[in-house]
Amino acid sequence: MKWTELSIYTTNEAVEPISNILHEAGSGGVVIEDSQDLKKEKKGSFGEIYEWDTDSFSEEGVRLKAYLPVNSFLGETISEIKQAITNLISYDIDIGLNKITLTEVNEEDWATAWKKYYKPVKVSERITITPTWEEYNKESANEIVIELDPGMAFGTGTHPTTVLSIQALERHIRKGNQVMDVGCGSGVLSIASILLGADHVLALDLDDVAVQTTKANMKVNHLVNEITVKQNNLLEGITAQVEVIVANILAEIILQFEKDAFQLLKPDGIFITSGIIQTKKEEVKEALINAGFAILEINEMEDWVSIIARKPR
Repeated sequence: MKWTELSIYTTNEAVEPISNILHEAGSGGVVIEDSQDLKKEKKGSFGEIYEWDTDSFSEEGVRLKAYLPVNSFLGETISEIKQAITNLISYDIDIGLNKITLTEVNEEDWATAWKKYYKPVKVSERITITPTWEEYNKESANEIVIELDPGMAFGTGTHPTTVLSIQALERHIRKGNQVMDVGCGSGVLSIASILLGADHVLALDLDDVAVQTTKANMKVNHLVNEITVKQNNLLEGITAQVEVIVANILAEIILQFEKDAFQLLKPDGIFITSGIIQTKKEEVKEALINAGFAILEINEMEDWVSIIARKPR
C-alpha cells in the first residue's frame, strides 16, 4: 500500500488543532518537527537526551508530517484538510506560512521510519514515558514508567500540553481519587492518574479511534480494571462526582463544558485544563472564575498554558 506524506509548514500555536484536523481526516500518523528545538539544550530539564536529525527540520516555524493512504478520495481529503486549516484563522489561531507539500511513500518505509522519532522521555519528577518498542530500565525505585503505543493517530505523550497536564496530575492527585479524563486521546493522562494513586478513571472521547487506542494502552500498562473508557461528547449525560477532572483539549472546547465540570466535581475538587494557547489564556481563566472556580495555578511551556482550578468547599 502506498501513502502520501503531507508536509505542512505552520506555527507552534497551530500544531494541536492541525494535528486534530489531520487525525480526523484519517491520517496514518503525525510527526512534529519544530525548528525551535534545534536552539534548545540537547539535555532536557528532566534529564532526557534528544537526538535530532537536523537536516529534516524546516528553517523556521513548525513542520507537521502527516500520512494518508493513496486512494480515489485523496484529492478531496487534501482539499478538506486545507480548508479546515484555513478556517482556524476564525479562532484567532496563527497558522503561519501554511504551505503544504505532498510526497508519496511506501508503507514499509513509513511503518519503520516513523518510530525513530519516539524515545523514552522523562516528563516530570516521577514519570517517564517510553514507546512500547523501546527497552527502558528505571533509574530509581519511585520512578513511574508509562508504556505507550501511539498507534496510527497519537504522539507519545511528550507534547507540552500533555507534559503540563502530567505535571499537574503529579502535584494534585491524591491516593484513592476518582478522576475523569475528558478527551482522553491515547489514554496517557488516564494511565498517569492511576499510577499516581487514583482509584479509578473514567476516560471520555468522542472519537472511536481514541477510545480504541486508550483501551490498547490500558492493556499494555495492565490497567484494564482501573480505567473505564467511553465514547462520549465531553461531559454530556455524565452524573458521577469525582475529585479530579483533567482536560487536555483546545481552549475553545474547554469553554463548552467548564460549568459541567464544576457541577461534577466534589467540593474542593481540582479541574486541570491544558491545550490552551497564550492568546486564549485570559478568556479561559475568566470563564473558569465565572463558573465558580478559584484559580490555583497557571503554568506555561513554550506557547502553551495549563490552568489548574479548584471548586470551593
